[in-house]
Amino acid sequence: MSPLARVAAAFAAVVVPVTAHAQTRCTETTRFDPPLRILRCTDGLTLEAERAARLRPVDRDGDGQLEGAEIDGSAVLVTLPPRANTRRGGFQILTPHAIASVRGTIYAVDVTTAKTAVFVARGRVAVARRNAPAVSVTLGPGEGVDVGEDQGPLDVRRWPQERVRSLLERFGR
Repeated sequence: MSPLARVAAAFAAVVVPVTAHAQTRCTETTRFDPPLRILRCTDGLTLEAERAARLRPVDRDGDGQLEGAEIDGSAVLVTLPPRANTRRGGFQILTPHAIASVRGTIYAVDVTTAKTAVFVARGRVAVARRNAPAVSVTLGPGEGVDVGEDQGPLDVRRWPQERVRSLLERFGR
Protein backbone atom coordinates (compact mmCIF):
# COMPACT_ATOMS: atom_id res chain seq x y z
CA MET A 1 0.00 0.00 0.00
CA SER A 2 1.44 3.40 -0.99
CA PRO A 3 1.99 6.13 1.64
CA LEU A 4 -0.93 8.16 0.23
CA ALA A 5 -3.19 5.09 0.30
CA ARG A 6 -2.32 4.60 4.00
CA VAL A 7 -3.13 8.28 4.62
CA ALA A 8 -6.50 7.96 2.88
CA ALA A 9 -7.37 4.93 5.00
CA ALA A 10 -6.28 6.68 8.19
CA PHE A 11 -8.45 9.75 7.51
CA ALA A 12 -11.50 7.67 8.36
CA ALA A 13 -10.33 7.62 12.01
CA VAL A 14 -10.79 10.77 14.11
CA VAL A 15 -12.09 14.15 12.95
CA VAL A 16 -11.97 17.03 15.46
CA PRO A 17 -14.66 19.71 14.98
CA VAL A 18 -13.18 23.17 14.29
CA THR A 19 -14.80 24.55 17.44
CA ALA A 20 -13.23 21.90 19.72
CA HIS A 21 -9.63 23.06 19.85
CA ALA A 22 -9.18 22.36 23.56
CA GLN A 23 -7.76 18.96 22.59
CA THR A 24 -5.48 20.39 19.91
CA ARG A 25 -2.52 22.71 20.15
CA CYS A 26 -4.29 25.19 17.87
CA THR A 27 -6.32 28.36 18.26
CA GLU A 28 -8.89 29.76 15.88
CA THR A 29 -9.38 33.42 15.03
CA THR A 30 -11.50 35.25 12.48
CA ARG A 31 -10.33 37.84 9.97
CA PHE A 32 -12.82 40.07 8.22
CA ASP A 33 -10.96 41.55 5.24
CA PRO A 34 -10.92 39.19 3.46
CA PRO A 35 -13.27 37.06 5.59
CA LEU A 36 -11.21 34.07 6.81
CA ARG A 37 -11.16 31.58 9.67
CA ILE A 38 -7.53 31.13 10.73
CA LEU A 39 -6.34 28.09 12.65
CA ARG A 40 -2.85 28.56 14.13
CA CYS A 41 -1.05 25.65 15.77
CA THR A 42 1.85 25.94 18.18
CA ASP A 43 4.28 24.14 15.83
CA GLY A 44 3.83 26.75 13.07
CA LEU A 45 1.06 25.11 11.03
CA THR A 46 -1.46 27.72 9.86
CA LEU A 47 -4.70 27.00 7.98
CA GLU A 48 -6.49 30.02 6.50
CA ALA A 49 -9.94 28.96 5.33
CA GLU A 50 -12.47 31.06 3.47
CA ARG A 51 -15.56 31.56 5.61
CA ALA A 52 -17.64 29.32 3.30
CA ALA A 53 -15.15 26.45 3.58
CA ARG A 54 -16.14 23.44 5.66
CA LEU A 55 -12.82 22.67 7.36
CA ARG A 56 -12.51 19.67 9.69
CA PRO A 57 -9.12 19.26 11.42
CA VAL A 58 -7.93 15.65 11.82
CA ASP A 59 -6.13 14.39 14.93
CA ARG A 60 -6.04 10.62 14.36
CA ASP A 61 -4.14 9.67 17.52
CA GLY A 62 -5.66 12.29 19.85
CA ASP A 63 -2.28 13.78 20.82
CA GLY A 64 -3.37 17.36 20.07
CA GLN A 65 -1.21 17.63 16.94
CA LEU A 66 -3.11 17.70 13.65
CA GLU A 67 -2.13 15.19 10.97
CA GLY A 68 -4.41 16.73 8.40
CA ALA A 69 -7.70 18.41 7.59
CA GLU A 70 -10.69 17.66 5.43
CA ILE A 71 -12.07 20.51 3.34
CA ASP A 72 -15.30 20.57 1.42
CA GLY A 73 -16.14 23.62 -0.65
CA SER A 74 -14.19 26.86 -1.06
CA ALA A 75 -10.46 27.28 -0.39
CA VAL A 76 -7.78 26.92 2.27
CA LEU A 77 -4.23 28.29 2.35
CA VAL A 78 -1.81 26.00 4.21
CA THR A 79 1.47 27.21 5.69
CA LEU A 80 3.76 24.64 7.25
CA PRO A 81 7.36 25.62 8.00
CA PRO A 82 9.85 22.85 7.09
CA ARG A 83 10.95 22.42 10.73
CA ALA A 84 7.32 21.85 11.79
CA ASN A 85 6.85 19.32 9.00
CA THR A 86 9.91 17.39 10.20
CA ARG A 87 8.56 17.22 13.77
CA ARG A 88 5.02 16.29 12.77
CA GLY A 89 5.91 13.80 10.01
CA GLY A 90 3.77 15.41 7.31
CA PHE A 91 0.35 16.99 6.88
CA GLN A 92 -2.44 16.19 4.42
CA ILE A 93 -5.48 17.99 3.07
CA LEU A 94 -8.26 15.64 2.01
CA THR A 95 -10.97 16.87 -0.39
CA PRO A 96 -13.75 15.00 -2.18
CA HIS A 97 -11.42 14.68 -5.20
CA ALA A 98 -7.83 14.72 -3.95
CA ILE A 99 -5.25 14.18 -1.24
CA ALA A 100 -2.54 16.86 -0.99
CA SER A 101 0.44 15.93 1.21
CA VAL A 102 2.72 18.68 2.47
CA ARG A 103 6.48 18.61 2.35
CA GLY A 104 7.08 21.87 4.32
CA THR A 105 5.49 24.57 2.25
CA ILE A 106 2.87 27.17 1.47
CA TYR A 107 0.10 25.97 -0.81
CA ALA A 108 -3.56 26.57 -1.59
CA VAL A 109 -6.36 24.08 -2.13
CA ASP A 110 -9.56 25.29 -3.81
CA VAL A 111 -12.55 22.94 -3.79
CA THR A 112 -15.70 23.14 -5.91
CA THR A 113 -18.32 20.48 -6.57
CA ALA A 114 -16.57 19.60 -9.85
CA LYS A 115 -12.88 19.65 -8.92
CA THR A 116 -10.06 20.38 -6.51
CA ALA A 117 -7.28 22.75 -7.58
CA VAL A 118 -3.95 22.61 -5.74
CA PHE A 119 -1.31 25.33 -6.18
CA VAL A 120 2.16 25.45 -4.54
CA ALA A 121 3.66 28.84 -3.68
CA ARG A 122 6.70 27.42 -1.85
CA GLY A 123 8.01 23.92 -1.15
CA ARG A 124 6.64 20.65 -2.52
CA VAL A 125 3.25 18.93 -2.32
CA ALA A 126 2.29 15.43 -3.43
CA VAL A 127 -1.22 15.20 -4.92
CA ALA A 128 -3.28 12.11 -5.72
CA ARG A 129 -6.88 11.34 -6.57
CA ARG A 130 -8.83 10.47 -3.45
CA ASN A 131 -10.21 7.35 -5.10
CA ALA A 132 -6.79 6.29 -6.52
CA PRO A 133 -4.12 7.40 -4.01
CA ALA A 134 -1.48 4.97 -5.28
CA VAL A 135 -0.71 7.25 -8.27
CA SER A 136 0.45 10.75 -7.39
CA VAL A 137 2.26 13.78 -8.79
CA THR A 138 4.55 16.15 -6.93
CA LEU A 139 4.15 19.90 -7.37
CA GLY A 140 6.92 22.45 -6.96
CA PRO A 141 6.79 26.25 -6.62
CA GLY A 142 4.52 27.90 -9.21
CA GLU A 143 2.92 24.60 -10.23
CA GLY A 144 -0.66 23.49 -9.88
CA VAL A 145 -2.97 20.64 -10.77
CA ASP A 146 -6.73 20.32 -11.21
CA VAL A 147 -8.23 17.08 -9.93
CA GLY A 148 -11.71 16.33 -11.19
CA GLU A 149 -13.93 13.27 -11.10
CA ASP A 150 -12.58 11.99 -14.43
CA GLN A 151 -9.88 9.35 -14.26
CA GLY A 152 -7.43 10.91 -16.72
CA PRO A 153 -3.81 11.55 -15.77
CA LEU A 154 -3.04 14.37 -13.34
CA ASP A 155 -1.63 17.17 -15.48
CA VAL A 156 0.90 19.32 -13.60
CA ARG A 157 1.14 22.83 -15.08
CA ARG A 158 2.87 26.08 -14.29
CA TRP A 159 -0.05 28.34 -13.42
CA PRO A 160 -0.42 31.70 -15.18
CA GLN A 161 0.18 34.72 -12.94
CA GLU A 162 -3.45 35.83 -13.25
CA ARG A 163 -4.75 32.51 -11.90
CA VAL A 164 -2.22 32.58 -9.04
CA ARG A 165 -3.05 36.19 -8.21
CA SER A 166 -6.80 35.48 -8.29
CA LEU A 167 -6.46 32.59 -5.85
CA LEU A 168 -4.01 34.22 -3.43
CA GLU A 169 -5.96 37.50 -3.33
CA ARG A 170 -8.76 35.53 -1.68
CA PHE A 171 -6.37 35.23 1.31
CA GLY A 172 -5.23 38.86 1.23
CA ARG A 173 -1.91 38.00 -0.42
